[in-house]
Amino acid sequence: MSDTRTENNNLDDLKRILRSEELRPGRARELAQRLAEPPIQDIVALVERFDATRGALVLRLLSRQRSIEVFDALDPRHQADLIGALQNQDVLEFFDELDPDDRVSLLDELPAEIAEALLRQLDPGESKITEVVMGYPKGSVGRRMSPEVPTIYSTMTAGQALDKLRRTADEVETIYAVPIVAHDRKLEGFCSFADIFTAEDDVQLRDIMVDPVFAYAHDDAEDTARWFLPLDYLALPVVDDTNRLVGLLSWDDAQDIVEEEDSEDTARSGGAEPLQQPYLSTPVMKLVRSRVVWLLVLAVSALLTVQVLDLFEETLAQVVTLSLFIPLLTGTGGNTGNQAVTTVTRALALGDVRKRDMLQVMWREMRVGVMLGTLLGVLGFALASLVYGLPIGIVIGTTLLAVCTMSATVGGAMPIIAKAVGADPAVFSNPFISTFCDATGLIIYFFIAISVLGL
Repeated sequence: MSDTRTENNNLDDLKRILRSEELRPGRARELAQRLAEPPIQDIVALVERFDATRGALVLRLLSRQRSIEVFDALDPRHQADLIGALQNQDVLEFFDELDPDDRVSLLDELPAEIAEALLRQLDPGESKITEVVMGYPKGSVGRRMSPEVPTIYSTMTAGQALDKLRRTADEVETIYAVPIVAHDRKLEGFCSFADIFTAEDDVQLRDIMVDPVFAYAHDDAEDTARWFLPLDYLALPVVDDTNRLVGLLSWDDAQDIVEEEDSEDTARSGGAEPLQQPYLSTPVMKLVRSRVVWLLVLAVSALLTVQVLDLFEETLAQVVTLSLFIPLLTGTGGNTGNQAVTTVTRALALGDVRKRDMLQVMWREMRVGVMLGTLLGVLGFALASLVYGLPIGIVIGTTLLAVCTMSATVGGAMPIIAKAVGADPAVFSNPFISTFCDATGLIIYFFIAISVLGL
């Protein structure tokens, strides 16, 4: 316990010194020694809490190996910010040490001229395999795979395969998941390292390999990652249209893809763009840009609600009591729609729901809405009737039933409609469904009030 407390105190001291405006060059040696002590995950957390200038300073004070490990652990957007604060030689060193797929992710975040300059300075071999990954469209499996794969033929024996894996271990993504190919590189089978290691040396791989589970390079990266992760394989072979092996998608890269997509959906469901880097290292202006567009869109769309209120101004003037229930009805409609949107968006992401299931989803959500609306409507009817009389109670109870049914049904359909037209389902989520339900809920409310109260 005391050792942990001491480590935390040391990290707190480092944060304080590195944040200090009085940081002196003469303290560089002391800081470098102190940065060599904490575990690598603590240094990563330290860099994630600083802006690009301070983060670059930490990287320069670390040893070469530790600085490369820390840089590799950061999000691509954060890496891009740091590159502007690093010296040219530092940038090239970090860039050169990245895996090809991580290198491409970083290039996607950089201005074109900087990306081209970095590519020109790469070793020809590294440049070639990086360009292979860049040749696939964004969002595809090929863009996230590693092309560095051991070439293991089905005609090899287990002993020959082990010897080759031993010689190429430092040059490939992984040796623990081994795709087996024919001499024309067509994928034939798959072996784990354990299968090869425990087999007799003279046993041919074609006798111990299993049928491969694989993805095509042009498949959607998110969809592939979501069905691959539950299989619990260490890596997934990736092939081209002719079934020739072109790379591997590792388990950790698949997990990164899912995490990025989930973060993006969460941010957009809250009316903001994803930051794609730690919050404390994100510049304030970037935070503003991630939110302002959505606020403007929602502000304009909220004018629809104002127009509805203006349209029924005379109705409100005749029965002022109706205005007291507007927050209750709009809030209930928005919350019901949000619940449906969130549930269906998640189901789409997991593959539990597809575009062809829209009618089935709407039918299920309509029944859910009716049941929820009935429960809330009975409660609203009872309370409103006791305080404001039976007619107002009927209006409130009936409106709650109608609004809940409408909100759940539309909320269930919106993400599927978005998917069908090629939009992000998360875009059609909480902020938009709230605005939609506010406007339509008010229209339903006033029409019911006019009918029941005879206005």
